[in-house]
Amino acid sequence: MKQSLIELKNITKAFDDNVVLDDFSLTVNENEFITLLGPSGCGKTTTLRIVGGFERPDSGRVFFEGKDITDVPPNKRHINTVFQKYALFPHMNVGDNVAFGLRIKGMSDSQIREKVKYGLKMVNLDGFERRRIESLSGGQQQRVAMARAIVNEPKVLLLDEPLGALDLKLRQEMHYELIRLKNELGITFIYVTHDQEEALTMSDKVVVMNGGYIQQMGTPEEIYNEPENAFVADFIGDSNIIDGTMVEDYNVRICDTVFPCIDEGFGRNRPVDVVIRPEDLIIGKPGQGKLDGEVIHNVFIGVHYEMEILAGGYEWLVQNTVSFPVGTKVSLDVLPENIQIMHKPKSKEEEAIETDV
Repeated sequence: MKQSLIELKNITKAFDDNVVLDDFSLTVNENEFITLLGPSGCGKTTTLRIVGGFERPDSGRVFFEGKDITDVPPNKRHINTVFQKYALFPHMNVGDNVAFGLRIKGMSDSQIREKVKYGLKMVNLDGFERRRIESLSGGQQQRVAMARAIVNEPKVLLLDEPLGALDLKLRQEMHYELIRLKNELGITFIYVTHDQEEALTMSDKVVVMNGGYIQQMGTPEEIYNEPENAFVADFIGDSNIIDGTMVEDYNVRICDTVFPCIDEGFGRNRPVDVVIRPEDLIIGKPGQGKLDGEVIHNVFIGVHYEMEILAGGYEWLVQNTVSFPVGTKVSLDVLPENIQIMHKPKSKEEEAIETDV
């Protein structure tokens, strides 16, 4: 069982009249890669800054290894931060940038040289000590920022959208580098992003946030395959989110057609939200599936074809490796286990969440 390392308890934070976090609580375990995922303004960066000591909560407490560190300044915490803009010193070479925090700690030159060499080796920048910052690519600069954080031997590394300025290929390469570093160093990572691919690729745990609240927390597989509400389903990957009626356990009516499902406990003839992922819809000949329809849009996006199919009065988003030209008459079906049933929102808070989708 993993040991709890950081606890945020009942954190509230507002800027002027804008409440960014509202009675927010979160536990981060040792050697965990946890990602805070959500749209701009959801409170994820504020959460990171509170953990790092750059912001103080209006109420609530922050604990590190069981000790209250709410009032402890950033430089006294065993935590380092890598920002999106890296904050490297252009007048210093790579080695001096990496050594900056070590010099402040008063380490000897020999200790610093050894740690700088180790840090650069960990990020695959051996021999870059004398390189100037402006001569490096964006990916290399990001690695220097990582090395500068690593050599301070933090127990926690905070990363605030550090890959945002990189192109797609570099971002994908850095995903694997971050996973490798986490596994080799045993550091706890708290990562902030609005990019769902980053969250699903790297994380042990994903925390989906919106409006200062946690919408869902779980493994990438749980978040993707079992979204708890329409916001999560819509934000994580593509989804068809449809009004439905739970006829009874294991049967749901969608588009005036009853589909078998694996869900129970929603009552009889109760309105529900139904989520079906585009890749889970089965395309067949007319009459083969539950719904007959027609392809009204088709675009090739590299790995598969993305189509819109009008069936049962609903425009379904469908992804398939086989192309069906616009105008083709088809049928749609879905396996029971690929139908996700969710309660309709009831509280004002839930209704506000749904409105934001």
